[in-house]
Amino acid sequence: QLTESGGGAVPAGGSLRLICTGNWRMFPNYALGWFRQAPGQEREFVAAITRNGDTTELADSVKGRFTITRENDKNEMYLQMSALTPADTAVYLCAAGMRVQSDYKGPYYWGQGTQVTVSS
Repeated sequence: QLTESGGGAVPAGGSLRLICTGNWRMFPNYALGWFRQAPGQEREFVAAITRNGDTTELADSVKGRFTITRENDKNEMYLQMSALTPADTAVYLCAAGMRVQSDYKGPYYWGQGTQVTVSS
């Protein structure tokens, strides 16, 4: 089971840190990532990190603004988001799988999501 937290409402230019917690002991064995879905739009890839955290991938739209990290001893993954814009408004979902990549469709385990709203 994956649980996201840390979402909220911020003004443009603000920052948020999202947390994904996995409550099973195999958590460190999975690649992890973040996706987001805005109303009426398809789910889109945001960021991914490998099992040991040595490699990350970010969508072009968030490069330079978002950072993905993980702490396996805490069963947690993080998405530090800065310089937020209204275009970042979406439900952010945590994903886990054998691999997580922008061009990989899964299968993934999914969390329920956390809402991020950025006002102009």
